[in-house]
Amino acid sequence: MQPDKPDKKRRPESDTQPVINIERLFAEGSHIQIKPQGYSMYPLFVPGRDEARIAPIGEISPRRGDVVLYRRDSGILVLHRIYRVREDGYYMVGDNQTEIEGPLRREQIIGILVGVCHNGRYFSTGNIIYRALEGLWLILLPVRTPLSNAAAGVRRLFTNHRKGN
Repeated sequence: MQPDKPDKKRRPESDTQPVINIERLFAEGSHIQIKPQGYSMYPLFVPGRDEARIAPIGEISPRRGDVVLYRRDSGILVLHRIYRVREDGYYMVGDNQTEIEGPLRREQIIGILVGVCHNGRYFSTGNIIYRALEGLWLILLPVRTPLSNAAAGVRRLFTNHRKGN
């Protein structure tokens, strides 16, 4: 008797998960809560830990600073911050990025961030402290890379100092 061979036609388990039609949920007025993947929105979202509560965009006019869920022409869903709004469209940037993407069409934006569960604590994007930090983060865009490099250098100095180097 031979051991069972894996069936090559069988899809991996991860492919058998139900596909959720986010646009349909939004059309029904539902909010969604997701754990964003990747580090493009770090430090707002730490992958695997933090969650985003997203409402349908509906008739809301997204503005500079809002974090929105949009679908690229390639079909990929992205959660990024609006850096600039112009007549030709919306320009997006991740909080941990310096490259600006755009222009995007208004119809590509399908949801807007309304709350964050950060480290187990929930806060609304209407929170005054959140709004102040979002404005500061956008202002810092031109100097994010040098600031990040400087912070990494300071961490290395302290790490090396503790090791006795």
